[in-house]
Amino acid sequence: MSQPSAPTPDSTSRPAAASGADSGNAWAGGGTLFAGFLLLVDGVLGVIKGVAGIATNDVYAAVNDYVFKFNVTTWGWIHLILGVVLIFVGWGILKGATWARAVGIALVSLNLIANFMWLPYTPIWAIVTIAIDVFIIWALCTDRSRPAF
Repeated sequence: MSQPSAPTPDSTSRPAAASGADSGNAWAGGGTLFAGFLLLVDGVLGVIKGVAGIATNDVYAAVNDYVFKFNVTTWGWIHLILGVVLIFVGWGILKGATWARAVGIALVSLNLIANFMWLPYTPIWAIVTIAIDVFIIWALCTDRSRPAF
């Protein structure tokens, strides 16, 4: 009886990609691509909110005693600037720039906080933007297919 010199392949020694262990990366990688598009959309929404706030103070409801009360023009500039920067970061993510993921996480976090403080002015619009931001942060944090920093 002679033993074979080379091990025989069996079902337990399959590569990780073939066994489905890499399916999380594919899901997160697709999520990162979608996050890039959502960043573009989030930026455009921020620009629209900003322009509406800068153009006239009558577009948004007046809030009386609110802790984070700025005038609507100030909020407009905040949203406009964040929106323009988010558009550039979204473009960077779609182009595959390594800096864009880290910058995207930081800026989307700021955008989430700004929209939380914006809640009394436009609650539904702010909640939708917060939900988009949470997904973007998740997608950018979970994609391990390329280095984040």
